[in-house]
Amino acid sequence: MKKKLQVLAAKVKVELPALFLALKDQRTSWLAKLLAFLTVAYALSPVDLIPDFIPVIGYLDDLLILPLLAALTIKLIPADVWQDCLEKSKGMWESGKPKKWYYALPIIIFWLLILFWIGKMVYQGMHN
Repeated sequence: MKKKLQVLAAKVKVELPALFLALKDQRTSWLAKLLAFLTVAYALSPVDLIPDFIPVIGYLDDLLILPLLAALTIKLIPADVWQDCLEKSKGMWESGKPKKWYYALPIIIFWLLILFWIGKMVYQGMHN
């Protein structure tokens, strides 16, 4: 099982640059572009949805969420577009993936919305 997860994680690393290219391709549908953006942003974000310091489940995002999101996105990209993007992406990020702070924005916004919602619930609970 551990070996399969490692293979799946390695596959996502190869497919990530192709997803980035598919995001910019005119032939990709808006839904596939949205999912490609979320997948790439999540993969490159220095902030995880589930922080890695949480035992066991902290790595679930890297081992399950990211590969599942990538697989769903790839299914929505037309086969010919996907093949073109895979070809163009070979060796694209061999020197390492880009490190940009703005890739963390979707995750930061998600957690801010969660904190806002919790704060709102607590506030309403205190005033009822």
